[in-house]
Amino acid sequence: FMCGRDYFLKRKRKIFVFKNTHAEHKWTGPFFFIQAADPQLGLMKAWRDGDCDGGGEEWAEEVELTKQAVEAINQLRPRPRFMVLCGDLVHAMPGTPFREGQEKDLKAALKGTDPSIPLVFVSGNHDLGNTPTPSTVEQYCREWGDDYFSFWVGGVLCLVLNSQLFFDASACPELREAQEAWLEAQLSREPKPKHILIFQHIPLYLKSPDEEDDYFNLQRTVRQNLLDRFKKAGVKAVFSGHYHRNAGGCHGGLDMVVSSAIGCQLGEDTHGVRVVVVTADNVIHRYYSLEQLRARGLDEDLKKLLQA
Repeated sequence: FMCGRDYFLKRKRKIFVFKNTHAEHKWTGPFFFIQAADPQLGLMKAWRDGDCDGGGEEWAEEVELTKQAVEAINQLRPRPRFMVLCGDLVHAMPGTPFREGQEKDLKAALKGTDPSIPLVFVSGNHDLGNTPTPSTVEQYCREWGDDYFSFWVGGVLCLVLNSQLFFDASACPELREAQEAWLEAQLSREPKPKHILIFQHIPLYLKSPDEEDDYFNLQRTVRQNLLDRFKKAGVKAVFSGHYHRNAGGCHGGLDMVVSSAIGCQLGEDTHGVRVVVVTADNVIHRYYSLEQLRARGLDEDLKKLLQA
């Protein structure tokens, strides 16, 4: 990997490693990665109890599911180039009870990931607060790394965004302005990468770009601004979580991918992760339940794409 904002390069003893090499700017052939979302330790019991505003005092179920995800991913052959967790790492909001314990136990579960598979973390609303502040963003960065950054893998430029700054930056407008300036520079890179992929927590939309504003999507004015900029820059796909169900769509050549959760399910989907295969021309993705991935690995048609 080559990582932007070189924050990761200065941190030691983390459970992920980025290698600073320009070789990753070059396309070297098809590869795949794992996109996951919302382990959200503590939500499952809170949801059953009807107290989602609480921190969730039990999270053994989510720890076990995270371990199952790690086990399934570790046995994949070939290896994924990385795994990205698209936000809501834990349920307890900043400054609330159980937060420290949930973060500690999630890190312990993720440490089982094979060292050859870097972990990429994306901030969610529960990680930063629904209205983030400079303090909550700093706390997140201290525990998990930068809230927005870029990295290269196999000729593909990947942008990790802090979607909470799009949703409500009223308590930290200067942080939103900084991300906006940085994002514009990233989208204007020359020469153009083979593909540009974006990872954030809140989806641009769930089904259609013109749908009504909702807790689970970005506001229409913000959404349209980002869609226009992403399409102009040639972004291939935006990956998100937050909805705890699979959703999304493809409009104007831009794929909006909404993946369900490792943890609590709010719909009919199963606990799972998404396999994403990147070829010279396309980005193909498929959601697997944890049991499916563990039992059979990648489907044969995806394996053939990787051999092309």
